[in-house]
Amino acid sequence: MQGSAGAVGWPLAARAQQGDRVRRIGVLMTLDENDPEPKARLSAFTQALADLGWNDGRNVRMDPRWAGSDTNRMQALAQELVRLRPDIIVATSTPATVAVQRETRTIPIVFGNVSDPVVMGIVAALNQPGGNITGFAFLEASLGGKWLELLSEIAPWLKRAAIMLNPETTPSTSVYMPSFEMAARSLKVVPSTAPVHDDVEIETAIIDFGREPRGGLVVVPDVFTLAHRATIISAAARNNVPAVYWQSNFAREGGLLSYGNDLTDTFRRAASYVDRILRGTKPAELPVQLPTKFEMVVNLKTAKALGLDVPPSILLNADEVIDE
Repeated sequence: MQGSAGAVGWPLAARAQQGDRVRRIGVLMTLDENDPEPKARLSAFTQALADLGWNDGRNVRMDPRWAGSDTNRMQALAQELVRLRPDIIVATSTPATVAVQRETRTIPIVFGNVSDPVVMGIVAALNQPGGNITGFAFLEASLGGKWLELLSEIAPWLKRAAIMLNPETTPSTSVYMPSFEMAARSLKVVPSTAPVHDDVEIETAIIDFGREPRGGLVVVPDVFTLAHRATIISAAARNNVPAVYWQSNFAREGGLLSYGNDLTDTFRRAASYVDRILRGTKPAELPVQLPTKFEMVVNLKTAKALGLDVPPSILLNADEVIDE
């Protein structure tokens, strides 16, 4: 696939004429192009590809599309990417993956950060995905209980806890419920859910929940909660509701505590599957991978504002402590 050394500086068209075909990679990004977090992940993916010999503008062409968490736009962009006839499409969340899969059963697809690809009908099985799709799951069912345990550790007076989600964008949240409810029974905490669809519903849900004392919030993996994190963080602070989040940037942007898999690491790992598929491996031959790297971030400034003392156990285990 590599061209001759003398062709290194040639334009794309000239190299293509020499038989060095430029591969096309479509990428459906779930969030907004101006959001620094997904931009950093795309950059990590591009760098990992370059480390494997695939350089944007040399032997691959990247076609990223940004949906801004709008599911209707996501579907339209999936159609647009399929019309480009890329060699492979990378989808970066559950709704993005579902959108792309609706449009093609032939173009190879590599997904990242899908909560439960089996329950969602994206793959037949984790070890044998089948069809034209494979990737990297967010799935770790025990996280539901882990989030509640951490919340109870930092707020030991906790008596009520609600899971916040948008049921339209995270229908597979049920994967976290068994461990969440088991932990609730053990901790003698009353569990509930707080379904939300927009900023107004987020505000209303947190205001209502904050009216009674000893309540806490668990914000689960959901492209909606990620896109609306500023509203969630602000409402939780104003209503004195301690919350634990699934991704580190929540805590870095003012949330109390976050614990979850490292999404940037997932993007780096996804490059290895793209590399193998571009070199001839079928997606059906590549098992779905589970998360391997987790991180915890605690915001001491937020804890102080909520009147909470962060226990040494959390401070010792945190990957990052924010104190300013």
